[in-house]
Amino acid sequence: MSINVFRPKFHTEEILEEIRECLDKGWTGLGFKTVLFEEKWKEYTGYENAHFLNSNTAGLHLAVNILKKTGEWKKGDEVITTPLTFVSTNHAILYENLKPVFADVDEYLCIDPGSAEKLIGPKTKAIMFVGVGGNTGRYLEIVELCRKYNLKLILDAAHMAGTKLNGAQLGKEADVAIYSFQAVKNLPSADSGMICFKNSEHDKLARQLSWLGINKDTFQRFNTKEGSYKWRYDVPDVGFKYHGNSIIASIALIQLKYLDEDNKRRNVLADYYVDQLKDNDKISIVPIAPGCYSSRHLFQIRMDDRDNVMQHFYDNQIFPGVHYLDNTEYPMYRYAYGSCPNAHKASNELISLPLHLNLTDSDLLTIINILRKI
Repeated sequence: MSINVFRPKFHTEEILEEIRECLDKGWTGLGFKTVLFEEKWKEYTGYENAHFLNSNTAGLHLAVNILKKTGEWKKGDEVITTPLTFVSTNHAILYENLKPVFADVDEYLCIDPGSAEKLIGPKTKAIMFVGVGGNTGRYLEIVELCRKYNLKLILDAAHMAGTKLNGAQLGKEADVAIYSFQAVKNLPSADSGMICFKNSEHDKLARQLSWLGINKDTFQRFNTKEGSYKWRYDVPDVGFKYHGNSIIASIALIQLKYLDEDNKRRNVLADYYVDQLKDNDKISIVPIAPGCYSSRHLFQIRMDDRDNVMQHFYDNQIFPGVHYLDNTEYPMYRYAYGSCPNAHKASNELISLPLHLNLTDSDLLTIINILRKI
């Protein structure tokens, strides 16, 4: 049997009971379970605001859209970002006719604050920080950089469900944090996300824009006390169809109950990899930043002969991942090609080893032995 980089584990029977309640009540869309999940997420994280969406990508776009709208950013204004991320991070900037300006990465594969500071200019409006693999990198230095230059901070926390920094929830320092609950993330659903604005007015606007710009969603209209006029609504903005639904929220509600337990297991698996590979001089393990308790969404190593190593894994029915290719290799970001040598080098060396809750001891030994053989 093959060993894949990701394979989600669902608490099926509990999830089916949550979904059954939606079906029995005849309410599967926005509201009901989505509202409950937002409240549970706020309890878990301590965020004041949280809005459930159909993806992290939708959340990233909403974040940039709202900060641009409320901050009166202009076409061509700049957001400092990373080339070592999934493309949705940087596509969200392009969606709003802004320019991604690429900072290089550090040993943690996160934005290097020194590289970012050199790029700040009169058109710079924000920094997009990505916690790759659940790593916090030098996040607090980026927070200080944004304060120093009066920039907005967008935290792409797609990999960071359950990550802690110095024992506490991080992200409240940012203007907005966006999480992913996509199928293979640490808190897996089918596909969904959460956007958490610091500013409550921004949260209110996100709720409106995620429902096509309509000022009252169907759940609000259903529960209103406005009598015969409860059907009436206004559309003050051109919005998007980005909101989540109660079926997916039902999955997420149950998975949230087990998030800390699951992340603890991921850290045990990661520690085993570290123990077995730390003395191999042909393998470099991507370190976790000081003070970071990582969600361990990824366990990443670096090897010089990466592509041949990957092929050897494939020949043995093991399917690791690569997170990520340098985005400046893609045509829409090619203007910045060669500007981030550390990210480019990492992109050619990275392997994400299988790391999920279905891995057995035998699977781990097989992976380790194949690496040693290579």
